Amino acid sequence: MPSYLVMGTYTDQGVRTIKESPKRFEMVKHVVQQAGGRVIFFYLTFGQYDFATLFELPNDEAAAKLALTIASQGNVRTTTMKAFTEDEYKKIVGGLP
Repeated sequence: MPSYLVMGTYTDQGVRTIKESPKRFEMVKHVVQQAGGRVIFFYLTFGQYDFATLFELPNDEAAAKLALTIASQGNVRTTTMKAFTEDEYKKIVGGLP
């Protein structure tokens, strides 16, 4: 199943309501499960991003829907990257001419 690394920052609204963020992430986990995916990890971070999370989702369409669902709440801004496992990386590199 494809993996998606999501790096996020809290908006002003998200910071004002930060105590509600664990409940919001539970909703995100539910949406991921409903889409047939799973949450691999979530880390609170500091630096350029406030959090990092890795999802497995069935396809890019499901990832796009999740990103739009999260964005529509107005609490975070995200950057989503398709991620490849070590085995997938080796297969990609191994197929180079």
